[in-house]
Amino acid sequence: MTTSRNPNIAILGATGAVGQEFIRLIEERNFPFHQLKLLASARSAGKKLMVCGKEYTVEEARPESFEGIDIALFAGGSISKVLAPEAVKRGAVVIDNSSSFRMDPLVPLVVPEINPEDIAWHHGIIANPNCSTIIMLMALKPIYDISRIKRIIVSTYQAVSGAGKDGIDELLNECEAYSQGKEYTPKILPSASLPKHYPIAFNVIPQIDVFRENDYTKEEMKMVNETHKIFHDDSIAITPTAVRVPVLRSHAESIYIETEEVVSVESVKKAVDAFPGTCLVDNPAEMEYPMPLDTSNKNDVAVGRIRRDLTVENGINLWVSGDQIRKGAALNALQIAEYMISNSMF
Repeated sequence: MTTSRNPNIAILGATGAVGQEFIRLIEERNFPFHQLKLLASARSAGKKLMVCGKEYTVEEARPESFEGIDIALFAGGSISKVLAPEAVKRGAVVIDNSSSFRMDPLVPLVVPEINPEDIAWHHGIIANPNCSTIIMLMALKPIYDISRIKRIIVSTYQAVSGAGKDGIDELLNECEAYSQGKEYTPKILPSASLPKHYPIAFNVIPQIDVFRENDYTKEEMKMVNETHKIFHDDSIAITPTAVRVPVLRSHAESIYIETEEVVSVESVKKAVDAFPGTCLVDNPAEMEYPMPLDTSNKNDVAVGRIRRDLTVENGINLWVSGDQIRKGAALNALQIAEYMISNSMF
């Protein structure tokens, strides 16, 4: 372990979309580190990557890779279940972007702007929430602070990059085939592992991940369960619908909430505008509202179309968009690491 203030860092999944975003953000934010180790599968081992002007060789991720590491940033995937405990055994704190540990009662599930205090009770692993959950709760926390939220109805409009590079390629290949009058057989969405696939170009698919026994998808139930855990409020009634749309990057969400007390639209706008990590984009007269093209590669979650519900006095409707690879994944994890460094928690 390093004895300096700056930690030794490892990035697991360094060659993937989230891993590459980690590297970009480390450079952009001047993230402090003493030593850096880039890890990936055997297939990617040996690749050369530049970080902060220095060339690093990607190594195959093994349990012993985490010797001497203070903070391990895991980009996600099933490998987390295997390697996270191994990293912890060797003294590292793992910040994990997979769903493997999110609902473990011994693992904090953290959005630093919302519940940073939970970081303190970790037992070696800190979980990053689902991207759609992060984007939604960044918009709702400033409202929750005005008046407790009793009910949430949310529909997501999720970019194909949420399905990885294969999802992006699927959309682009389908668009190219359509423009040339050719047929293209879809093979990725809703999920490559499922027996049936649908085109995403000029289409929307109301299924992300597999269906559960209650006919909600795994993605939808993540939003329910993770919201309860992050807000420490199991009484919030939540109904989600998760939809894949033909957008390359950055998710959007239509959210209806009911608050315990009647709150004004102006107070909501003021709270959202003042909340760190969100930006208010809400000017109907000038046709200004959040859109994925504008929020892609941006750190803040944009919130707009804030309006009182037409049927319920304590109901508010809003529209949200945020980059699911940035704030929905890599940035959130890096902010957890930054919080730990600034509070001498490693």
